[in-house]
Amino acid sequence: MCIGIPMQVLDARERRALVLGRGEQREIDTALVGDVAPGEWLLVFLDAARERIDAQRAAEVNAALDLLAGALGGQSLFADDPGFALPSAMSVHEVAALAGAGPKPD
Repeated sequence: MCIGIPMQVLDARERRALVLGRGEQREIDTALVGDVAPGEWLLVFLDAARERIDAQRAAEVNAALDLLAGALGGQSLFADDPGFALPSAMSVHEVAALAGAGPKPD
C-alpha cells in the first residue's frame, strides 16, 4: 500500500522539484504532473508527484495522516475534530462522489 504525502514546492526545474512536507524535504520527480512552480501543492507517492492539489486538500490529507499516526500510536481517533467529514459520517452519495463515482442508475 502506498500513502500520498502532501508536499509544497520550494524550487523546481525540468521534471524535478524540491518539496517540503510533514517535516521533511525531498527532491521528487514531476514528470507525471508537468511543470510546477514554487508554492504549489503536490500529492507525492514514492518520491514522485502524482497529482496537483490545493492547500485545502493538502490540509485534509495531513489531518487524515495525523489521525492515522495517532491511531497507530494508541490515541483515540475522535479526540479532536479533524476539520472535515470522515467517510464514516458521509452518506452513500457523498462517499461515491469522494471516490469519483457518479450516481448509479436504479
